[in-house]
Amino acid sequence: MSASFPKLPSIVIPGLSGDRAFEAPLVMGIVNVTPDSFSDGGKLINVDAGVAHAEQLIQDGADILDIGGESTRPGAAEVSIEEEIARTVPVIRALNERGCRAPISIDTMKSDVAQAALDAGASIVNDVSGGEHDPAMFALCAQRDCIVIVMHMRGTPRDMQVRTEYVDVVGEVRDYLQSRVDAALAAGVSRGRIWIDPGFGFAKLPPHNCALVARLGEIAELGYPVLLGASRKSTLGQITGRPVDDREAESLAAGLVGALNGASLLRVHEPGPMRRALTVARAMT
Repeated sequence: MSASFPKLPSIVIPGLSGDRAFEAPLVMGIVNVTPDSFSDGGKLINVDAGVAHAEQLIQDGADILDIGGESTRPGAAEVSIEEEIARTVPVIRALNERGCRAPISIDTMKSDVAQAALDAGASIVNDVSGGEHDPAMFALCAQRDCIVIVMHMRGTPRDMQVRTEYVDVVGEVRDYLQSRVDAALAAGVSRGRIWIDPGFGFAKLPPHNCALVARLGEIAELGYPVLLGASRKSTLGQITGRPVDDREAESLAAGLVGALNGASLLRVHEPGPMRRALTVARAMT
């Protein structure tokens, strides 16, 4: 039996002029304005560099931009609210002033940072803590009627890789995501504003990550758009032995398998190759 792309519902994202519908799967381009991210830390540490990189990602095929000012790599140090805002908000504001039409996501666990980013023009909050780090996050997202991405992680980036014991990683991740979706709904977030993320690489070992991608359909059965962020991560390097700056083929493979298994969004460092790979795969299935 040949594989084929699942029939995915369109992705609806709020914008300044109302909701916009996008055909899934979408490609989310990564903009890390941090000095210590695992792949590209320190490359985009000023506004001009961040804006130029974001605009290049759009030109290369990114549908969405995900802008982060705090590294979530294993062992990363926490950043203050003020510093995180100083790193991210000027980039978001500059992009909007330049007429950026791609929806912008703020990658943060802090509601104060999310609020400042939303004020500057973001319309998506990507919370790797699933709304647990800051109890005010879901209430803010409900009030602002923005998208919130609920991700699975145990602990914090500083200690998550010692929290990797599972009996059934897919079932446990699915149950956790359902519980956090329920919490978001209880806080007033609309069902259509929730996306979920199994947290590839967050408190998981390579076999866990591989199982989650292989069985991603079980996560998608929850009924919310699923985001997969496997790009350049260490699991891919452990499979092939390639260093972090030479994992593009691995990232494409993980993204394509994820898309075939129900991912609605792929978070990547290189949107151009991912977009082309999706186009070819769709034509052949």
